[in-house]
Amino acid sequence: MKRQEYNMSNPNAKMTKWNFTTLWFGAAVSVAEIMTGALVAPLGFKKGLTAILVGHLLGTLLLILGGVIGSQQRLSAMESTKISFGNYGSYLFSILNVLQLLGWTAIMILTGARSINLVTIKDYGFDHLWVWCLVIGVLIAIWLYFGQNASKKLNSLAVCLLFVLTIVLCFVIFKSDKILTQPSTSGLSFGEAVELSVIMPLSWIPLISDYTRFAKTTKDGAIGSFIGYMFGSSWMYIIGLGAALAFNQVDPVAVLMSANLGLFAVGIVVLATVTTTFMDAYSAGISVTTIFPKLNGKHIALIVTAIGTLLAVIFPIEKYEGFLYTIGSFFAPLYAILLTDYFILKRTSISKSLKIDWIAFITWILGVFIYRKFVQLDFFLGATVPSMILICVIYIVVQFVINKLVRKQIGGEKNVNYE
Repeated sequence: MKRQEYNMSNPNAKMTKWNFTTLWFGAAVSVAEIMTGALVAPLGFKKGLTAILVGHLLGTLLLILGGVIGSQQRLSAMESTKISFGNYGSYLFSILNVLQLLGWTAIMILTGARSINLVTIKDYGFDHLWVWCLVIGVLIAIWLYFGQNASKKLNSLAVCLLFVLTIVLCFVIFKSDKILTQPSTSGLSFGEAVELSVIMPLSWIPLISDYTRFAKTTKDGAIGSFIGYMFGSSWMYIIGLGAALAFNQVDPVAVLMSANLGLFAVGIVVLATVTTTFMDAYSAGISVTTIFPKLNGKHIALIVTAIGTLLAVIFPIEKYEGFLYTIGSFFAPLYAILLTDYFILKRTSISKSLKIDWIAFITWILGVFIYRKFVQLDFFLGATVPSMILICVIYIVVQFVINKLVRKQIGGEKNVNYE
């Protein structure tokens, strides 16, 4: 079947630790991550570096836990939500996931196109942003067309090139001695900086099982994904932090242009945008097939790429920090409940008879409110981790109380199913 070929359900298509390392390093190397790292600059280099590493450690651990479910149960990311929320309950999250992935597709294409446009304006006087949006969109579509199996080899090659190009970028930025001496300023707290670092890996958690379900072993999927994303994303944030401190620039292309390295800038932007945005479009296709299994995921991914490209051309997105917080407000409570069910309450299988779990769904709604309140409180560990811990505790207590009431009602039966 074509859909099986596309989503790698061929039993021989097992991904190794190296595949996951290159996959997630490629996903992490993006202009968006560098620009987000630049937002941490008000803390100065030392405090900013600490916030980046702490936030990424917490966020990537959450990301890996989400991926473990996929590798152990061989479920896609949105299929795994059926464990807690039921078959119909997972449809809502599939729709939300498609919307956020469509948004990410448009954001990544637009930020990439703008960076390339800077180079072509300076060197050639060519100022047509929409052209570069279309070019990037076409390259992503080509990447999707060849399928994930073919992309594994292409991704390994692309990541090697990205590695070299980012070393050049680091050399340009960190040769300046101004970085370590820049004092911290007002405008951003340590907790906000941690949250900006947590929220980026969290934005990938609704995707990771789409890939880890094909891991050779759970260990391969977990270790490879952790190394690839933790190293790659932290590095991009640090580059963004350094660029903002040394050059007062948030766009890495502008930094490279100042060193007359325009071609390197174009190479980084094109490769980084394609290897990252490909995953967004691919997982959007998988999410749609969770609701409509008969549809072809590859075709849906190509449609998402086309719509994302059109949005990038028509609706320029100036700021995406609020978009990241919106993602967190929906998916942090969702995965607080799912991870609690799976790892603590040992609820590991999907019930065909359970249409929607109202306890989990109502807790999720409460969790969205809790997350938004924690954003306002400005905890030193950000909003995501403390809010998820509180949601986890609330969910366990509610399940315990309801389980106890049901047992009492049916005369003290020892084992009561959550369903």
